[in-house]
Amino acid sequence: MTDCTNKTRRTFLKIGGMAVAMIPVAAFAAKNDAMRTAMKYTDTAADPAKKCSTCMHFVPGKTPADRGGCKLFPGDTEVAPNGTCTAWAKKP
Repeated sequence: MTDCTNKTRRTFLKIGGMAVAMIPVAAFAAKNDAMRTAMKYTDTAADPAKKCSTCMHFVPGKTPADRGGCKLFPGDTEVAPNGTCTAWAKKP
C-alpha cells in the first residue's frame, strides 16, 4: 500500500472512532418535550414543598444536586431536582 492510502485509512478510522464515541454522549442528555409541555413542567418550583426531589416519580441523579429523570417522562434525563409539574405526588 502507498502512504496516501494509509493516511486516508487512518483519517477515516480516527473520524469514525470519534463519531462512534460521541453517540453515548448525545444519548445521555435527553428531554421529553411533549410530556414536559403536557405536565406543565418548569425548572423551578413556585412552592418549595412541591419540587421534583420530593416527588414519588423523581429518579435522582448521581448526587442530590444533579439532574435526574422522571417516571412520567420516558427517556428524559434532564429533570431538575428543584423543578415541578402538575403530576407532583408526595413520596410515601
